[in-house]
Amino acid sequence: MEQLEQKAILVGVNLNHQADFEYSMEELANLAEACEVEVVGTMTQNLPRVNKSHYIGTGKSTEVLALLEGVEGNLVIFNDELSPSQIRNLEADLQCKVIDRTILILDIFARRAKTREAQLQVEVAQLRYMLPRLIGLGESLGRQSGGVGTKNRGAGETRLELDRRRIEEKITVLSKELEVLVAHRQTQRKQRKKNDVPVVSLVGYTNAGKSTIMNALMEQYSITPEKQVLEKDMLFATLETSVRDIPLPDNKSFLLTDTVGFVSKLPHHLIKAFRSTLEEVAEADLLIHVVDYSNPEHERLIDITVQTLKEIGITDIPTLYAYNKSDLTERSIPEVDGDKIYIAAKPRIGISELVEAIRERIFKNYIQCEMLIPYDQGAVVSYFNESANILSTEYESEGTKITMECKLSDYGKYKQYVIEVTE
Repeated sequence: MEQLEQKAILVGVNLNHQADFEYSMEELANLAEACEVEVVGTMTQNLPRVNKSHYIGTGKSTEVLALLEGVEGNLVIFNDELSPSQIRNLEADLQCKVIDRTILILDIFARRAKTREAQLQVEVAQLRYMLPRLIGLGESLGRQSGGVGTKNRGAGETRLELDRRRIEEKITVLSKELEVLVAHRQTQRKQRKKNDVPVVSLVGYTNAGKSTIMNALMEQYSITPEKQVLEKDMLFATLETSVRDIPLPDNKSFLLTDTVGFVSKLPHHLIKAFRSTLEEVAEADLLIHVVDYSNPEHERLIDITVQTLKEIGITDIPTLYAYNKSDLTERSIPEVDGDKIYIAAKPRIGISELVEAIRERIFKNYIQCEMLIPYDQGAVVSYFNESANILSTEYESEGTKITMECKLSDYGKYKQYVIEVTE
């Protein structure tokens, strides 16, 4: 979108009295604001189905035009994805630029993308969106010079077709570059699995406070400040998947991943493009579903997140619900109620309770045992001092006796030294 001062009218169609219609219009205004667009008017229409040619009824188009003139608007944003013909017809009628919710979200993603992977993902999504919407006007529909027949492959094509072919070629080139980055990410994931470190993924609606929770955990376990992630009160502050190792005091640790936030009607082009990033979530041992509890619509936002996770095939991973921003409500915090934890990440209330709940769920593959390790196996003792929770150490004539809590995999590896297992 151009950096002109843009004054927009938002237009939405409420199909068959949708329960979340008002909220989706509010959200559209927030998305416009995130693109530095000033909203100067809103118009809605109740319809049993959208108008195929114009999305809204023709009478409503006239009203939108009158409102545009009255408020000196220069942009109309529609609350749903428009077809190529709808965009063309609406621009002809309204004599101004027309965009839809999808392109608005794509634009925000393009502004926020910092890493090469995120930039590629957004660009591929934008090109896939553009492909069916190439509308040739005037000269661009003129035939190119060139002989007829099939010998000259390009001859006789319209410029529009050439544009389409260039976009398809660009999508192929970018997708190949993306594949290399995805393969690198998969290698990293395999390595993590090999190291047997549990993975916890933060998921949730955009701006629910996932990055704030990640920073609070890192701060609690004294990780260097440069490892902190961007934390900002805005939509889609995080597009990059951040992975951080959270070392706990008893030599246990887990990996925490922060992913892109969700939003209602998240464009399928984006879900497809960000699939590789979201695969981080698919391989998690535990999900922390972060909810903005201060938002009166929080139940609806939970449903949208669950639905989006289903779309990418994530349905059966154990989940903890972190009801964040609870300090802005009447609730006394911190409070733990089964899988629900009421916290406030910004003032750091309830972080210890959250960690305790995480621990209970991800360290089930630990066993308490006693081992007697011969003195000539000092390296094994050093290994356990670094990677297990040592409860006591005694030095006996045959070797070092350690009572500890260790991983099941380590217990299996050094079983010959085990003298007792505590149930």
